[in-house]
Amino acid sequence: MKYESQGIAKMYFIAALGLFLGQIIFGIIMGMQYVVGDFLFPEIPFNVARMVHTNLLIIWLLFGFMGSAYYLVPEEAERELFSPILAKVMFWVFLGASVLTILGYLLVPYARLAEITMNDLLPTMGREFLEQPTITKIGIVIVALAFVYNIGMTILAGRKTVINVVLLTGIIGLAVFFLFAFYNPHNIVLDKYFWWFVIHLWVEGVWELIMASLLAYVLIKVTGVDREVIEKWLYIIVAMALISGLIGTGHHFFWIGTPDYWQWLGSIFSALEPIPFFMMTLFAFSVVNQRRRDHPNKAAVLWALGTAVMAFLGAGVWGFMHTLAPINYYTHGTQITAAHGHMAFYGAYVMVVLTMISYSMPIMRGKKAANETAQKLEIWAFWLMTLSMVGLTLILTAAGVMQVFLQRFSEDPLPFMVVQDELKNFYWAREITGIGFLSGLFLYLYSFFAKGKEVEFEEEQLD
Repeated sequence: MKYESQGIAKMYFIAALGLFLGQIIFGIIMGMQYVVGDFLFPEIPFNVARMVHTNLLIIWLLFGFMGSAYYLVPEEAERELFSPILAKVMFWVFLGASVLTILGYLLVPYARLAEITMNDLLPTMGREFLEQPTITKIGIVIVALAFVYNIGMTILAGRKTVINVVLLTGIIGLAVFFLFAFYNPHNIVLDKYFWWFVIHLWVEGVWELIMASLLAYVLIKVTGVDREVIEKWLYIIVAMALISGLIGTGHHFFWIGTPDYWQWLGSIFSALEPIPFFMMTLFAFSVVNQRRRDHPNKAAVLWALGTAVMAFLGAGVWGFMHTLAPINYYTHGTQITAAHGHMAFYGAYVMVVLTMISYSMPIMRGKKAANETAQKLEIWAFWLMTLSMVGLTLILTAAGVMQVFLQRFSEDPLPFMVVQDELKNFYWAREITGIGFLSGLFLYLYSFFAKGKEVEFEEEQLD
């Protein structure tokens, strides 16, 4: 670790992993409620479990992005973080707000939570993924602005590289687009239209810039390939991601009451969205094949390659499967959507955060890489989590195809709940893959505490 303030990333990563564990546990609870309807009812109703599951996903990824930026930027900018104290204070503010919000979901009826938090003064609650009380949203804005300020001032005062400029652009976009969470028009078409400015333009827009910069940073460190080579790739990938992702928002506007031209714009530009992910896969494997050093952190290299492949499959291939308007007419809102969402989030964002943690955590603990036993456990965890996610995605895809046929495409469509009963075996199989994923996550967490033989490496290779 070259700069003392990089160590702040550790507290963000620990919080991220703890919240990640909570997210998966609530996902398994939801999965069980699909097949055993009164499981943990009335203590944890399905709508509450779903809120907790999706909100924890967003929160822990934000912790992961922040920790990654606090580790990466000082080294890229070649100076200490602008304000380590501000980073630490905002950590506790964000963690406190997050925990209190989740406890509010679990312990207080949602309508009562809206009253307690005075949602009537500035109504923002009740929308999917944006269920947070208004006071929590204001807290998120404060944390995000402090984060942008801290990172921005560090970069402005230090060396400007393509990696930290792209990262800063993504972080600013993250903060700006979240402001649409406060716009809550009475017209439901306008509401849905601008709701996607947060949801889509985060995960299929500015978050992709963050992912690309983090992946580029790790690949430079573990391969020793010239920075200029990686930065050229980064420019092209980012340009394609923005060109396709911004107007690609239109694939969410097909059926919400917007003009017909969105069906053309959404279909055409969404069809281009797999291209940057395919380029990212080529980029990662090309860089690793050209590597000039054999880095001792084999697990981090595996996570980096896995990020590129799984992001292409989940966000690219599975996204393209049902993004064209004539197909989406039948598939939107089915288990095909869930299949795409799970693999895309895991491949693009979960894995890139775990890549950063895998690379940086040993260094923050005074080592170049985890010991041999820890790395073996981590590699096993990688395959267990990844194969479980692939299995879950294939199962939900098959369930979605059956759902489309029985409920929407057949000459004599069946009612929704009748179809859900027909899918029960798929849901049992999904629960098994969820438990497999949780087992992989436990193994990943255990790897941080495993003792074993330290890896051998040549010091000069890693400078």
